Amino acid sequence: MPEVVPPTPATTDRVAELYAVRDLAHHGPSERATEAQHAKGKLTARERIELLLDEETFHEVEQLRRHRATGFGLEDRRPYTDGVVTGWGTVHGRTVFVYAHDFRIFGGALGEAHATKIHKIMDMAITAGAPLVSLNDGAGARIQEGVSALAGYGGIFQRNTKASGVIPQISVMLGPCAGGAAYSPALTDFVFMVRDTSQMFITGPDVVKAVTGEEISHDGLGGADVHAQTSGVCHFAYADEETCIAEVRYLLSLLPQNNHESPPAVRSDDPPGRRSPALLDLVPADGNRPYDMTKVIEEIVDDGEYLEVHERWARNIICALGRLDGQVVGIVANQPQVLAGVLDIGASEKAARFVQFCDAFNIPLVTLLDVPGFLPGVAQEHGGIIRHGAKLLHAYCNATVPRVSVVLRKAYGGAYIVMDSQSIGADLAYAWPTNEIAVMGADGAANVVFRRQIAEAEDPEAMRARMVREYRAELMHPYYAAERGLVDDVIDPTETRAVLARSLAALCTKHADLPPRKHGNPPQ
Repeated sequence: MPEVVPPTPATTDRVAELYAVRDLAHHGPSERATEAQHAKGKLTARERIELLLDEETFHEVEQLRRHRATGFGLEDRRPYTDGVVTGWGTVHGRTVFVYAHDFRIFGGALGEAHATKIHKIMDMAITAGAPLVSLNDGAGARIQEGVSALAGYGGIFQRNTKASGVIPQISVMLGPCAGGAAYSPALTDFVFMVRDTSQMFITGPDVVKAVTGEEISHDGLGGADVHAQTSGVCHFAYADEETCIAEVRYLLSLLPQNNHESPPAVRSDDPPGRRSPALLDLVPADGNRPYDMTKVIEEIVDDGEYLEVHERWARNIICALGRLDGQVVGIVANQPQVLAGVLDIGASEKAARFVQFCDAFNIPLVTLLDVPGFLPGVAQEHGGIIRHGAKLLHAYCNATVPRVSVVLRKAYGGAYIVMDSQSIGADLAYAWPTNEIAVMGADGAANVVFRRQIAEAEDPEAMRARMVREYRAELMHPYYAAERGLVDDVIDPTETRAVLARSLAALCTKHADLPPRKHGNPPQ
């Protein structure tokens, strides 16, 4: 065995120097800069990474990277990391890649070296087949580096697109994000924001005022509440960074590592065959009475736990991730408490995007229907409800994951077809005894079909009431669709959870191929 030669003093000195350099890179530019960050109610990049990843699992990449730009005094300011911390670690024991802007260095602005670090970690995430989380807190492109910074953004966008549908991508907005930089989060699967500290917009308030004369604050233009409730850009908004990052960890626990894997299953103590008598009282038999669909979902999923996506935007439809018998499912459900659960432009876009995500990452779909149709109106028609509604239709028709639908009450017209009916490929379609599956409601149908009889009757109102009863008895009774094979069974509402669990268990090995093609051309 060869003799071990003890380190020479020169080697020892070099190692000591290495640790000194690493310490400098780790602590950042100065305590003053750190205090300024904390004074804004914001954490540093490394503090955020510590919250995101399991303890002591972070492995940093290119910690000692420095920019090589000159001019405008840049040659005298060459901090380590160049304003972005990149690497990987684990969340609940599974690998996750991450990059975090360090606002203390150049305001987190992106330069050539900064961008190259992000490109590398994105490439590693794609190659390794693991989720990518970006912790965004940057001032946009580093103006002193000119067009090189813009090219850096182009590389990020290209990789966002390449990774789409391959690995989960999550953007966490923890500070400003303006101009072209805002397009990267828009290309990812989920966007988280923190109130009062994060904003996203293409042109800021000053530019808006100069061009249009409108005066508005940063939060009013692109704050968390605006994007969570009005624009739909943000999927989740929270009051503080700690809660926000904790919810990112929870979301990751529901997602697969990549598109070749299934979501992680867990052992559930909630029996899959559990009956839910509460459903009989939660959902009124009268189709005109509203109720809260979230209460129905709580009764169906394991332990009543689920994560609603886009909770405050397009609230007439619910999109959520939960578990049934320990297996992750995506739930799409009409919300009768808001606009009676109709489909409109916002609801169609929200649900279409969610269905596409679930299909891309092997998450089975459960659809709960109580929909009176598409929202009528000039604004909807001029806004393109036809093409927006077609997005949801295309998403469902293109989905190859297991798909099970349940009609609770109303399912009228084109909205019934679009909401994963059997005719567009649902593997199993069920209905409660309170279901009304029809072209339209009985009142409207009677006015059209029996228009002449009603007009010629001595008592038109009495005739209309009679025709409504006849139409409902003939074409809208609970078993009409089942008799024609349009639903596979009419089920006891209290057994909904058990039926869904058994159905998804039977479909877990489903394999469906789409025709060979480069890609589809979904409606825009």
